[in-house]
Amino acid sequence: MSGALLTTAFQPLGWWPLVLVATVGELWILRGQRLRSAFLIGLVTGIVFWFIHIFWITVYLGPVPLIALGLFMALWRGAGAVLIALAYSKLEAWIAPKWQLVVLPLTVAATMVARETLSSGWPWGGFAWGRLSYTQAGTIVGDAVSWVGASGLSFLIMAVAALLVQLIVRRRGEARRSITVGAVAIVALVAIPGYPVQLNDTVRVGAVQGASEAGLLAEYEPGDIIREHHDASQLLEGDYDVVVLPENAGEVNPQENPESRWIMDEISSRTNAPIVIGAVTGDSDEMYNSALVWEAGVGESQIYHKRHPVPFAEYLPEREFFKPILESLGFYHLIPRDYSIDPDSANAFAFDNFVAGVAICFDIKDDRLMREMVMEHDASIVLAPTNNADFGEGSAENVQQLAIAQLRAQELGRSTVNISTVGTSAMMLPDGTMVERLPQYEPGVMSYDLPTSSTITPAMRFGGIIDWIVPLLGLGLVLTSTVRKLQIGKRSA
Repeated sequence: MSGALLTTAFQPLGWWPLVLVATVGELWILRGQRLRSAFLIGLVTGIVFWFIHIFWITVYLGPVPLIALGLFMALWRGAGAVLIALAYSKLEAWIAPKWQLVVLPLTVAATMVARETLSSGWPWGGFAWGRLSYTQAGTIVGDAVSWVGASGLSFLIMAVAALLVQLIVRRRGEARRSITVGAVAIVALVAIPGYPVQLNDTVRVGAVQGASEAGLLAEYEPGDIIREHHDASQLLEGDYDVVVLPENAGEVNPQENPESRWIMDEISSRTNAPIVIGAVTGDSDEMYNSALVWEAGVGESQIYHKRHPVPFAEYLPEREFFKPILESLGFYHLIPRDYSIDPDSANAFAFDNFVAGVAICFDIKDDRLMREMVMEHDASIVLAPTNNADFGEGSAENVQQLAIAQLRAQELGRSTVNISTVGTSAMMLPDGTMVERLPQYEPGVMSYDLPTSSTITPAMRFGGIIDWIVPLLGLGLVLTSTVRKLQIGKRSA
């Protein structure tokens, strides 16, 4: 039940207050459970959640990837449920009742963040699609992300939910006080304002959505995708500071193709702006998922090679192990070779009067890369070119990814452009407000004077510490209480 309810807090429904209800339900069931029962409860909750939440993965590839990824992520949830049950059983016996309203919720929330952090980073870069903080993109609760980052916001949500569980189990005579404390906690979570961001000059940004069938299994002739984006770009009017085209809009090595070079020159010349375009670049030895800057009369001036390629999509980890498995399932032909990774590639482009951070597709969920573009490269806006064509029309994937980009805008305090081959594309201000939006599978353009900023939010300055200190503190408390209880048991014997 909790797993199914939790999916409604995410896009496409976006019933964000239900994240508290679902989390309270999950914790309520786990409290008092034995470890084996807790694992099974977490596993089933995870299966229900993930099979609904990422059902879009089946659109072209069928149920096998959903089952494999869903079960793997459900195992993480089962392991996390064991830690939560352990925290309840050990800390309730160790912590004095007057401190349980503080220590227990914080510890339980920290163990939940540990599960979320580990599953978001391991193995092969992890899968961060189900972070609780992503439910709060563009909401009043989401404002807190600028202070504590994505992991910190998940922690706050989990802590309030765990506090509500402790208040529910208190003695009936304390009901009035419990209601008051619970209400104050919820109001406090909602009342956290966004970190004040100093806005600087504006830059005029254009973005082009070609509505191209650019998916892995799509049937198209070479040149179709860049031509369709060229056609859509005719809707741009006036001069711009930069024009952005999506991931894969340039297809393969556009800088080496005469027609593609003409198209990129024409767009750049007509808009009097450099263009940022996604393309596959490289040769038979090294191929990259790239974004490049193209200027009429100059050509390619900057390039970024994606640093966080997607496992089992853009590369096959442990190829010797997985190759026979995928061959037997009929999927190996989809990943015949791996995209290369350039660890020194800078994920930002410098223009005349601003720096744009670049996040290609699933880069947007990588905390480290997002901090890098701001803290190391001084990005004053964020460009997020992506290709959602692999997940079908009406898919929830595109709006789920858009929500992540929207939360990143709030977290970084940066105007953000999420531009997709097929949508949903949008432009967002540093507070997450959407000022332009294009529907799925319709060609179109977006134009807006987006404010730049050089403000460093606390989330950017301290987010890396929060990501790991909070889980480590939670795990440390659970371990300490477990050891202490074992020692007490030995002395009693």
